[in-house]
Amino acid sequence: MENVNFFEHVIVDDYSATPKYLQLSNAIISAIKAKKFHKNYLLPSINDLSKELEISRDTAEKGYKNLKKLGVLGSIPGKGYYILDDNFSQKLKIFLLFNKLSVHKKIIYDSFVNSLGDDVGIDFFIYNNDFLIFKKFLERRSDDYSHFVIIPHFFEEDVNVQAIINAIPKHKLLLLDKNITGIDGEYAAVYENFKKDIYGALEDALPELSKYQTIKLIFPEKSYYPEEIIKGFQLFCQQYAFAHFIIHDVAKEIIQIGEVYLVLMEEDLLTLIERLIGEKLEVGKDVGVISYNETPIKKIILNGITTISTNFKFMGEMAAKLIMQNSKEHISVPFTFIKRASL
Repeated sequence: MENVNFFEHVIVDDYSATPKYLQLSNAIISAIKAKKFHKNYLLPSINDLSKELEISRDTAEKGYKNLKKLGVLGSIPGKGYYILDDNFSQKLKIFLLFNKLSVHKKIIYDSFVNSLGDDVGIDFFIYNNDFLIFKKFLERRSDDYSHFVIIPHFFEEDVNVQAIINAIPKHKLLLLDKNITGIDGEYAAVYENFKKDIYGALEDALPELSKYQTIKLIFPEKSYYPEEIIKGFQLFCQQYAFAHFIIHDVAKEIIQIGEVYLVLMEEDLLTLIERLIGEKLEVGKDVGVISYNETPIKKIILNGITTISTNFKFMGEMAAKLIMQNSKEHISVPFTFIKRASL
């Protein structure tokens, strides 16, 4: 087989969130499975690979070395890399679709990938909470994936996501972070129960919240966060007789002593902290702050920001476990209240 044919079967997509060295590895494995490359076939040199695919030499070499570690490739000094095993069978090939890549989404990704191990192909895509991009990714999907792992969060309202997801074979489907009503058949899910979880987390914080009169939820108008968060928040405040408000723009809000701010977005948290410092209000005494979703930096900011958060590491681990066990179980990952100085 001439080297020119190699590049008919191995491409790298600049728009994919999958690291390019993994795209290279996955493409070579797919070509081997399709009987395009056979045992002892000599692959293009690192230099040729870098030039033709417009990737760095380090990326090209990392892709080859990854396949060598899996036992797919061998190498001969002075000659290069060749197909060592054309009977290699990759048990799992996963289409992984995230709404965005944030600190906590990276925790999910890392724990998911690490739990699955090396003998798994993962194509990773991000649709930036845009339903049309989400739809395009899934409509042009390949049928050779063993699983589709999807986080379904959108800025748009009233999108027909059920029709898109129902087109996926249910034995291959795993919904992650958010479950959706109207999905047919038996499928796997590892998700947050947003209404129940925020209610329970605030209930755990009740002793600390009792020194404040008002709780304000900062919920931007353009947000991918589900409305169930508002419902759980309102139910808690009504149950325990707190004055409460939904705030869309914290930059314009009048801040008063005796209020607690529950902040969903990291950008809003930064804006709020800057305003509190500027107005010389003591966080944890004059005004309370609770941040949604735990990240390592929140242990440090202002001597510690109180958080309510799911266990993202556990979420990734459970998703990997369901795939490896071929389970169709639905697992609700509970929230945790982490008290720090800001409350």
